[in-house]
Amino acid sequence: MFKQLKVWAKSENVHHRRLASEGCRPRLPWASALNDLKSDPAPIFPILELLKSDRELYVRRSVANNLNDISKDHPEKVVTLVKRWQGTSKETDWIIKHACRTLLKQGRPDVLELFGFARPDAISASPIAFTQKRIQIGETCVFSVKLRTNNKSLGKVRLEYVVHFIKKNGNPSPKVFQISEKVERASSLKIEKRHRFADLSTRKHFPGLHRFEIRVNGVVKSEGAIELIN
Repeated sequence: MFKQLKVWAKSENVHHRRLASEGCRPRLPWASALNDLKSDPAPIFPILELLKSDRELYVRRSVANNLNDISKDHPEKVVTLVKRWQGTSKETDWIIKHACRTLLKQGRPDVLELFGFARPDAISASPIAFTQKRIQIGETCVFSVKLRTNNKSLGKVRLEYVVHFIKKNGNPSPKVFQISEKVERASSLKIEKRHRFADLSTRKHFPGLHRFEIRVNGVVKSEGAIELIN
């Protein structure tokens, strides 16, 4: 099968090229996991090498998703590969940024550094302020925090907030949400966000104390909590 995937990866037909990558993804969301490739992704890498500068976004997105799948079981292999790929082409650079989204959410310092995000040691933050400390399931909470630095500017920052959702059994389950990712030229920044606690097909909410965190370049800089009620 991998011999055929290599043929498709060189095809002029964009659908063949995408199938070459999509067909060997270890964790397809709409199919059974490929457990052999989850254990050992080595056969996948020669296919992705052929597609790493593909001209079609349709194909590049599949390559990035494939690498993101692999990163969940073999993060070090993906980090090694993207370091080697970085700078090959603008198409490849797009792939590796999208491929590293799970590793970036995990706040891995080596991956953050790869994309120019330094440790935010000089940045401080106020405690998270909520407009309401108790809200009902289905309502929206509004929260804010202010970042500061003694340097001339905050610099290149990846801002995220984390909600520790309460599961049915009462245990917390953290979920990372991105706020922004850019160069902040000011020395201070006020962040205000809204988060709606509406039930989704992928998440049901349960009452209890929900802890929030503000992360700057993967480092928790501020915390707070609200109580979710029925």
